[in-house]
Amino acid sequence: MSGRECCENPPALRSSSGNGCVLQLGSFNTYVSGPSTSKRAILLISDVYGYEAPNLRKLADKVAAAGYYVVVPDFLYGDPYTTDKPLSIWIQSHGTAKGFEDAKQVVAVLKDKGISAIGAAGFCWGAKVVIELAKSDYIQAAVLLHPSLVKVDDFKEVKAPIAILAAEMDKISPPELIKQFEEILSSKPEVDKFVKIFPSVKHGWTVRYNVENKEAVQHAEEAHQDMLGWLTKYVKYSQKGSGLSSVRGPRSSM
Repeated sequence: MSGRECCENPPALRSSSGNGCVLQLGSFNTYVSGPSTSKRAILLISDVYGYEAPNLRKLADKVAAAGYYVVVPDFLYGDPYTTDKPLSIWIQSHGTAKGFEDAKQVVAVLKDKGISAIGAAGFCWGAKVVIELAKSDYIQAAVLLHPSLVKVDDFKEVKAPIAILAAEMDKISPPELIKQFEEILSSKPEVDKFVKIFPSVKHGWTVRYNVENKEAVQHAEEAHQDMLGWLTKYVKYSQKGSGLSSVRGPRSSM
């Protein structure tokens, strides 16, 4: 997780952005959107710029409109990355191992609220946290969007249905690496997968796009639809409380 690509197109953070609100969920300030009475929840985990990014909150609202209770916690503790310091320094105090422990706490809080079906999607930094959740029974489905810090060996332990939405022009997780991820998943027929490499886009395109650029918006919205489609297939409330329906996801597109 190095180089300029991970930090390009920083968002103008706004604490008031989005149709939802910020409340305390466990130990974290959390942007929430959607019906709090829903038995289905989606955890969105941000990139290095944190939970106040307007495009991320807009996406949370979009997922909430599908009937989910969407939570976007501040796992960066009010200290998102800024360009006045090297990323290599910032990451030392914002490790994904701590992010994973924090995410487990949020999942536990959601389950204590009676939510039985939980999915998670992570962007860049957040993708590493999500794949850790996917290695156990914390979540029913996972989506990784332009992942950073994720290794081939991570996929050997994945148990939850998982989608990878990657960029053709991503130097952090290039197509060659994404294909290695898919090869590991292909050796695990018990884990459903969806792998898609989007042409002509760069790392971060799903949440750091220019809203004035029609083409960029279209590329982002295509990924958003794929993400929501995958989560919808697996994050389902069961009257028996299992939260998981046995369905097959779309075939990979590479």
